[in-house]
Amino acid sequence: MKFVDQAKIYLSSGHGGSGCVSFRREKYIPRGGPDGGDGGRGGEVILEALSQKETLLRFHLNQHFKAGNGRPGQGRRKSGQAGADVRLAVPPGTVIFDDDTGDELADLAEPGAVYVAAKGGRGGLGNANFASGGHRTPRYAQPGEEGQSLRVRLELRLLADAGLVGYPNVGKSTLIARVSAARPKIADYPFTTLVPNLGVVAVEDDNYDGPSFVLADLPGLIDGAARGAGLGHRFLKHLTRCAVLVHVLDPLRLNLERPDQDWLKIKKELKAFDPALAQKPQLIALSKMDLAEGEAALAALKKARPRTKIIPFSSVTGQGLTALKLSIWEYIRKNREPAQAAKSRPESEE
Repeated sequence: MKFVDQAKIYLSSGHGGSGCVSFRREKYIPRGGPDGGDGGRGGEVILEALSQKETLLRFHLNQHFKAGNGRPGQGRRKSGQAGADVRLAVPPGTVIFDDDTGDELADLAEPGAVYVAAKGGRGGLGNANFASGGHRTPRYAQPGEEGQSLRVRLELRLLADAGLVGYPNVGKSTLIARVSAARPKIADYPFTTLVPNLGVVAVEDDNYDGPSFVLADLPGLIDGAARGAGLGHRFLKHLTRCAVLVHVLDPLRLNLERPDQDWLKIKKELKAFDPALAQKPQLIALSKMDLAEGEAALAALKKARPRTKIIPFSSVTGQGLTALKLSIWEYIRKNREPAQAAKSRPESEE
């Protein structure tokens, strides 16, 4: 399935039906009075997050959605039928923006979250509603209200607990393939990863009944990514929900005189794209420790960054993978606990 994480769509809700002007006409009832019914409401356009959806591809194929109009009222106080609603299923994590103003309208982060994007027009009142002691035969009714029309922009932000960032070919895809069931394309040329990949990682080896987290592998970044260079900049928004960012460094790329240079460049790109990303917890993972250059690169990194947590690992031999998973889980657990405590806190304590 093609991965599509943004789309623009046009939404129109239904118009309300007009109220009816009618009078009761029956034998032996010469003055039946007004009995015009109300018009039906217009249909609404509703967006709902469903876990079965993984991409916004359908909104590239069909961009216009219109709900049904309400039917007019009828005599004998019969209300018109409401217009048919349109329900659009989107992946969890979809953020909805007003495309004209840029304002965020809703964030459907959880499965089952619902947002009414365009409300239907209210149906008009029939003349039966306007009868009174001083005016027994009203000959007017309300027209139905018009529906809403708007253009919205959908952005999918993956629901990942941790994100792998780094330059192309540093070993991110190999890592996620080793620690999860994800099977990204792996090759020895830049930009093998063209779209984000998600994998569920068991903290305890081969124990999927125990704690686990979702790990995201993003396309590699290059210098100037925040300004649009390369591929990774387009997918940086998927890091906004991550509890921790894992910088994957390749010992073959490192300059032993300035071993933290790649890390600092990636941090600079993250900050240029969104300052909030640079404030997230971050750790360094040094890959390919099965190579001869690994130990020298690790020693140089520790010397340059003595206070930064550095975890060496090898996706080939499995060295350090358990320590890496435990470190990532520790960051995630600390981030989850305050959120869970806030949800379970009684209203009287807020």
